[in-house]
Amino acid sequence: MATLARSLSAVLDTAAAAPMLSQIQTWAAINSGSRNLAGLATVAGLLADAFSVLPGEVELVDAGTSESVAADGTVGSLAYGRNLRVTVRPDAPFQILLTGHMDTVFAVDHPFQALRWLDAGSLNGPGVADMKGGIAVMLAALAALERSTLAPRLGYQVILNSDEEVGSLGSAALIAEAARGKRAAFTYEPAALPDGTLAGARPGSGNFSIAIEGRSAHAGRNPEDGRNAILAAADLALRLADAVGPGLSVNPAKIDGGGPNNMVPDRAVLRVNMRPRTPEDELRARTLLGEAVAAVAARHDVRVHVHGGFNRPPKPMDAEAERLFGLVRECGTELGLAIGWKASGGVCDGNNIAACGVPVVDTMGVRGGAIHSSDEYLIVDSLTERAQLSALVLMRLAERGIA
Repeated sequence: MATLARSLSAVLDTAAAAPMLSQIQTWAAINSGSRNLAGLATVAGLLADAFSVLPGEVELVDAGTSESVAADGTVGSLAYGRNLRVTVRPDAPFQILLTGHMDTVFAVDHPFQALRWLDAGSLNGPGVADMKGGIAVMLAALAALERSTLAPRLGYQVILNSDEEVGSLGSAALIAEAARGKRAAFTYEPAALPDGTLAGARPGSGNFSIAIEGRSAHAGRNPEDGRNAILAAADLALRLADAVGPGLSVNPAKIDGGGPNNMVPDRAVLRVNMRPRTPEDELRARTLLGEAVAAVAARHDVRVHVHGGFNRPPKPMDAEAERLFGLVRECGTELGLAIGWKASGGVCDGNNIAACGVPVVDTMGVRGGAIHSSDEYLIVDSLTERAQLSALVLMRLAERGIA
């Protein structure tokens, strides 16, 4: 810190002084599960108020819809909450994108709803790390940047979406639009490890609902006339699971369907997640899925309808990404923080941003752990360190871009 210029130190002090903890406690106290549209609307309004301290346009943008496949195979439309977009200095010479999400995995009827202190430095609560904490860090860094004489050199957009935890199907177009023309991007997912390690390369992800139409018959009198949709779904699940290997993981997650024991079931829906490591692995996964579906349809004499797709492209580390990670590490060193990164099996909006050709560091949020569980926690000391890290990175980008 002693080597930092006095003006820079003032910016970092401003970031550290932001009311991050109180903001997190307010935001996380409101259920914002991905399907709780009323709760998401409340949180979106609070976030819009909070981000109005920035000198730009703050908007709540309607989301798109996506296809929904019910347990009986019928197809409908799924709505999502509104998304927050903030635009500051769109004509500045260096443009970046910052993203986060306001939704959590905890539904309105989930038992995990309250905040509690695990100890003096660890706060347990829904979304405190993933990612109300990250949103607070982002805002603190941006508000601190605005105190700098370098701020006019840096323009940015902020996207806080309402559906990241369910694949960003309603916000993907908004994120792609915001990524256009940006030189770098930061997403405020929590650090990959509690020690602050960042996520580097990520696999892609595809979610599929595969509807199977068989033929009903009496299980005792004429079972041979039936076409068992549950059996076909199980066969398909096993065929896809056999495709697991280097570069591809497959998780058959659920089979909907069936009925009374004395009836051959005529409908089933298989839910599957596939995670390819590289674009080539994704092409292989698409081929494997098509071949398995065709084989099952032929063997069981059923009709198979595949819904869904690969909504998260693979995110390998390329040279531009490594340069951006290098800048973050350099800034960490300047602050006395050891910044490393490792490949992650998870996916996020960083995948989609990278697919737009924009280098992205997508774990700029807080340190914590046990996300997506009732044990989720935030390490409170990380608020200051991560806010200052982001503020310094933003200052360096405004000063000299990406070296």
